[in-house]
Amino acid sequence: MYTTDKQLYVAHSANGPIHLIGKMCNRHGLIAGATGTGKTVSLQVLAETFSQAGVPCFMADMKGDLSGISQTGAMSSFIEKRCAEFGIENPKFQPCPVRFWDVFGEQGYPMRTTVSAMGPQLLARLLGLNETQTGVLNIVFRIADDNSLLLIDIKDLRMMLDFCGKNASKLTTEYGMMTAASIGAIQRAIMALESEGAEQFFGEPAFNIMDLIDQENGRGIMNVLCADKLMLKPKLYSTFLLWLITELYANLPEVGDQELPKLVFFFDEAHMLFEDTSKALIDKIEQVIRLVRSKGVGIYFVTQSPTDIPEDILGQLGNRIQHALRAYTPKDQKAVRTAAETFRANPAFSTYEVIMELATGEALVSFLDAKGAPTMVERARILFPLSQIGAITAGQRLDIMNAAPSYIKEYKNYFDRESAYEVLSEVRKVADEQKAAEEQALADEKARIEAEKQAEKDRKAAEKAAKAEEKERKAAEKKKSSGLSRTIFGTLIGAVGASVARSVGNSIGKSITGGSKKSSSSKSTSSKSSSKSKKSDSGGLGDIFGKAAKSATTTATRKITQEILKGLLK
Repeated sequence: MYTTDKQLYVAHSANGPIHLIGKMCNRHGLIAGATGTGKTVSLQVLAETFSQAGVPCFMADMKGDLSGISQTGAMSSFIEKRCAEFGIENPKFQPCPVRFWDVFGEQGYPMRTTVSAMGPQLLARLLGLNETQTGVLNIVFRIADDNSLLLIDIKDLRMMLDFCGKNASKLTTEYGMMTAASIGAIQRAIMALESEGAEQFFGEPAFNIMDLIDQENGRGIMNVLCADKLMLKPKLYSTFLLWLITELYANLPEVGDQELPKLVFFFDEAHMLFEDTSKALIDKIEQVIRLVRSKGVGIYFVTQSPTDIPEDILGQLGNRIQHALRAYTPKDQKAVRTAAETFRANPAFSTYEVIMELATGEALVSFLDAKGAPTMVERARILFPLSQIGAITAGQRLDIMNAAPSYIKEYKNYFDRESAYEVLSEVRKVADEQKAAEEQALADEKARIEAEKQAEKDRKAAEKAAKAEEKERKAAEKKKSSGLSRTIFGTLIGAVGASVARSVGNSIGKSITGGSKKSSSSKSTSSKSSSKSKKSDSGGLGDIFGKAAKSATTTATRKITQEILKGLLK
């Protein structure tokens, strides 16, 4: 409750009201306690008190309870009892101006960032990468920066990893070793992240951290992150909150200690921020938390036990509200003892024992004084909220979202401009076309060579066939010539033999018939012609053979001519 005398009234002890000092609110704080002890109500009381003072806040709503801060509270028997105890008359119930945000864009306006803005360290934590894989991711980011390639969403990062993997041999000498195994592991981690819907967190329009710092009618805007679904993905939730812290540190100017902080962050389930977080990243968080106070930002962690917070960070949380803790085991007892030891002791009671005795709505409270020193711990009752306790309806949420300014509504209009994906896709397309052209040229050259080989093969086959045909033709001619010669010679011999035989026969016949007619006269003159007859016999035989030769020649010539004509006609 922000009082008329500008006091941040949040609790009441036996010694009276307990106030936060405005100048000390940027020194951070802690709200701790077991489940069901009143942490959420304490957070709501602090937040609405800051809002009434004009200080905007950011808070993660894990169960939907904090959405009630947007509605006017109402009197109840519990509040009547508290009013009597605190001496408050006629409390003025009022809502706070609220803007609902949702990483998934379902119950509030989307809160997106780009892959580049997230950075390799937080992204490696989100992906659960080991040291080697984180080193490769750093190289990928560096290559993207050197080549002016924008990493906006998940598909840009996947394309960039693919590019680096395929060109690793060319990039290794300049940037360092990038193995296919490491790149493959990062791609698998991204795929797992996409299956959880986390790709909706990356994109544009990117969230402007300055939109958290706003007022309405003099009251600070309550920026409520709907995290009931987000908390089921602890890595994404915690990495998102770490990103917000680093963005605040990077973008807000130095302002030093002011009368009131510029912005207050409440991080519920704070133990998630530090689980599975590397020492280097915890050191970075510790540095940011230590330095961000000079930019007018107060960070309040909400968790079950102070032991959930690393000691170096816990030591910077000056404003503390400790609700009841239970000590059922030796480990629990140790946690209670540790929590008790973080307070400045009060001689009126044992802090260790009181922590285990606190009722719901009660707490041990210690805030920083005007000099920045912790006050003595007091047992107190937390003030009741002036806004509604509990969740709102879907219709009420929709009405609040519809009433948001136009520049807030713009976050629903997702757009995808040219980035690494588009640039590298074009590079890949050109490379694929060039590769296809080269492959086609090789195929054409191969086809040409094969065609030449086939042509040469066909030519040789044709020559071989021609030679075989010529050989067959010559063999046929030779065979034909040989047969004709044998035919002519045989015909000649046959004709000569037949003619000779015929001539000799004719001559002998004539000699026999002529001798019988002249037998008588030949006897008388036998003695005279004996000497002539020898000569006549000799001359007659010569005539016979001459005629035979002539006849044989004529017959042979006729036969030869017939055979030649037969050969030509064939």
